[in-house]
Amino acid sequence: MKGDAVMVCKSGEIKVFAGSSGMEFAERVCKYLGSELGKSHSINFSEGNTFVKIEETVMDKDVYLLQPVALKPNDDFMELLFWVDAFKRASANSVTVIMPFFSYAKSDKKDEPRVSIRARVCADAIEVTGADRVITMDLHSAQVQGFFKIPVDHLYARPVFCEYIMKKNIENLVIASPDAGFAKNARRYSSALNVPTVIGDKQRKANDEKAEILEIIGEVKGKNVIIVDDFTTTCGTLADMAKGLKQMGAEDIYACVSHGLLQEIGLEILDKSCIKELITTDSVYNPHAEKHPKVKVISVAPLFAEAIRRIHCGETVSELFD
Repeated sequence: MKGDAVMVCKSGEIKVFAGSSGMEFAERVCKYLGSELGKSHSINFSEGNTFVKIEETVMDKDVYLLQPVALKPNDDFMELLFWVDAFKRASANSVTVIMPFFSYAKSDKKDEPRVSIRARVCADAIEVTGADRVITMDLHSAQVQGFFKIPVDHLYARPVFCEYIMKKNIENLVIASPDAGFAKNARRYSSALNVPTVIGDKQRKANDEKAEILEIIGEVKGKNVIIVDDFTTTCGTLADMAKGLKQMGAEDIYACVSHGLLQEIGLEILDKSCIKELITTDSVYNPHAEKHPKVKVISVAPLFAEAIRRIHCGETVSELFD
């Protein structure tokens, strides 16, 4: 159900609002739903403080707040908390936080002494501030869902990517995971596309954005390969994996990542790499990356919009997880 009319169901009109990092995405969501984006604004003062204000009544309304925690994660996250607080103080009936990308999901365990489990701290903060539900996509670690006591709907970009890949009609295709940690997800791509999987052995020696591909397990000679992963910041791992695949005789190499956080350095690495095309989503507003000739951006706004519609109308969301 979509179109020009405002989407309503038995629980009333859908009210979608956006933080500063989610404005463009929220507009796409509203277009799908046939509703208007809620009126609000935020200000970043010169000393670094953030101010948010809702400019219409939300009393007894079910609010859907769209705010990726992405390229400026600290600012994005603090603003998200302020929005949740503002809506609860304005007597909203419920607040559903929609984070297409949740940067701090990378920190899901205490894997060395004297460190914080940042994803857990963020989950606690979101709950304490008053959020009633969270919708997100392709968490770096799915176990982060368990950090929340409130419902978390974990969506996947895989069906959207697979639809695009099938339309490309790539022959002799192989799916590649850059490490064992993403192998299970890579096999889901392979199952959907009915193609084989190869796996890279990656090693990270420090708390930085550099990882080393040690070896690649599987046959790729004469094959076209799509490397799949959940996110990329510098394109270093993808470029190294692509180089290794080429050395093993692979033909055309593509990459598919749910969240593209590439800045200037990452785009330079992509430029020099043997990756033919980097396919990503609009979960992160990144205009510089979107203009790059090697980058293809596919919108997942309809996926999130459908999740909002189903939740608001009391329908099952589980079908969207496949």
